[in-house]
Amino acid sequence: MKKLFFALIIFVLCNNAHSQKNNSFADSIRVKYNIPELAYAVTSSDSILEIQALGFQRVSSKFKAKIDDRFRLGSVTKTVTSYLAAVLVKEGKIKWETKFFDLYPELKAQSNPAAYNFTLQDFITFRANINTWSYGNETPAQKEITGNNQQQRYEFISWFFKQNSIISEKQAVYWSNPSYVAAGLMLEKATGKTYETLVQELGKNLNIDFDFGQPNLKDIKQPWGHNEDLKPEKPALNYKLNWLSSAGNINVSLPDYCKFTQMQLQGLQGKSKIFSSDEFNKMHFGIAEFSFGWNSEINETSKLKYSFHNGNPGTFLTKVYICKDINKAFIIFANVQSEEADKGLMLLLAKLQQNYGG
Repeated sequence: MKKLFFALIIFVLCNNAHSQKNNSFADSIRVKYNIPELAYAVTSSDSILEIQALGFQRVSSKFKAKIDDRFRLGSVTKTVTSYLAAVLVKEGKIKWETKFFDLYPELKAQSNPAAYNFTLQDFITFRANINTWSYGNETPAQKEITGNNQQQRYEFISWFFKQNSIISEKQAVYWSNPSYVAAGLMLEKATGKTYETLVQELGKNLNIDFDFGQPNLKDIKQPWGHNEDLKPEKPALNYKLNWLSSAGNINVSLPDYCKFTQMQLQGLQGKSKIFSSDEFNKMHFGIAEFSFGWNSEINETSKLKYSFHNGNPGTFLTKVYICKDINKAFIIFANVQSEEADKGLMLLLAKLQQNYGG
């Protein structure tokens, strides 16, 4: 019994020393690569092995980072939308084979006929051969898209499918935000609830506080996003990101996203009460390169297989990398978007993977 106790003490001390080294390295990355606030975590399926928030919520300010600070997820939102879709399919509210225009027949006549057979699965797995569109696009103009949040998304997708939106060149994956906009609208129609309501209900079931838009809009003491020139983004509604809500507009704290990631790890290990391990593996790895909300790749250094997603909604960067074979996940958030900061985050990710056997 004494041997077990001392072994536990040694493990804790070593792990603390390990965390302190990573913490020091992460802060050096933050400073070198001009990142106002950097938060990261390493989790297993049942434990948070390391979690830190470093720096400042706003550049040149005294507002220090807090562990419960909220970050925009950007495209990492798609990991939430895809899981939500899987839950609704499991509940029988919708099918993966359901076609978009079966739910929205009034839009069919004015849309490109090549889009008529697109299904929920096509959208969630990026297999619908449609063009890209993001918040940087100049059209449509704000005055063309009216109504409340839900109506604006409907008007946007109606506009999008009227355009020359089909890609004729064969590709393995079609990286298109409107795919997830269409998927979100399908979930809304199938349930009679807004996307925001569906996400918040999912969050309640998972004990996760999901929200939307800029964190500093509701609470000025939350992190401010920064562009590549380190200019802070003032509190405001971004109407284009609202159009892309199901593709990239969720904000959440790092501890809460750890819960979501741990749930993914548990599912991959067959410990989910909702899905089998085969179903979770299909979500992460069922289709090459990009499956149901998750990219996949083999790490060049460790040769281990990862499912992952990255987000960049304009003034934040987010990364989540999951390795089921070592039961570890690595999550990194930053409140700036620049090539320089992204390089720093990738260096931190490589360091954490190396230190935790990934």
